[in-house]
Amino acid sequence: MEIRMLCFQVIQTLVVLVLSPLISGIMTKAKAMVQSKRGPSIFQPYYDMWKFMRKEVVAPSSVSIIFHLAPAIAFSCYIILSMVLPIVTGYPLPFAPTVDFLGGAFLFIMAGVISVIAVTRTGSFYTTIGASRAISFAALAEPTLIIVFFGVALITSTNNPFITTQVLSTQVNWILSPTHLLIIASFFMLLLFETGKIPVEAEGLMELGMLDEAKLMEYSGIQYAIVKWGSYMKQFIFMSIFLNIFTFPWGVAMGYSVISIGIGIISLIVKMLFLIGALVIVEETFAKLKLFKILDYLAISFSLALLSIFSFFLFGGIAP
Repeated sequence: MEIRMLCFQVIQTLVVLVLSPLISGIMTKAKAMVQSKRGPSIFQPYYDMWKFMRKEVVAPSSVSIIFHLAPAIAFSCYIILSMVLPIVTGYPLPFAPTVDFLGGAFLFIMAGVISVIAVTRTGSFYTTIGASRAISFAALAEPTLIIVFFGVALITSTNNPFITTQVLSTQVNWILSPTHLLIIASFFMLLLFETGKIPVEAEGLMELGMLDEAKLMEYSGIQYAIVKWGSYMKQFIFMSIFLNIFTFPWGVAMGYSVISIGIGIISLIVKMLFLIGALVIVEETFAKLKLFKILDYLAISFSLALLSIFSFFLFGGIAP
């Protein structure tokens, strides 16, 4: 049984590693289709990463060792998160007890902070402005993530994400609880921000709106490929948390067989396709906000997260 569980642990990690670029490619393709464009292949992220892995690494002379280590450190954080969250299975895997909700939030924060610190001494205007913007927005985004995890822990009386999924999948009356509805709204706004769908232009090269791309401009070669791969994994993990913990905790593998794991993977892909459709609709329906309005957007998400905590003590976590 221990060997089988370790195999399932490896399978879940590989699912995140292998499928995260594909999900990003599908999202880009869906966006192009909505705009009546042909769009790139859904496998384009794989082609891009393979191309950059074969290129030479060039870095500014002013950077420190952190600049070179940051991509691997952030990538490692996402690897750990893929091991300890209910992405494919609904039962704890061997490494699950090492990190709870709060630890998972800190891993997300650590990956973001190390990427900002790494580019502060590149000497480039664009990377510096991208880092400063990321720090400003993280002042509200990261606390929101922690409060959202704390709110769902209040509902289920546990901070273990696997147990949370099991509890919420068996107590269906939690769907209509004010606490849960506010948590979903807050985390969905956070998901839109973290994946760059709205209100920021994270994938463009316009200096007035770019965030993530600004922090990547001084990376090259395999370092750039690792950073991009990490961003795909972050998006995949955020979507998995939103689906398997907050909104639709059913469909994850509950059995200890290969067939059950296969069903869990297929279920995750199907749920993600529906979520991609929702994200594309939101992105194409709403216009991008002005840069200084992003803090207002995140403040609303933060306020909804706080209201979910207050509503728990006022109304309880489970709807009558």
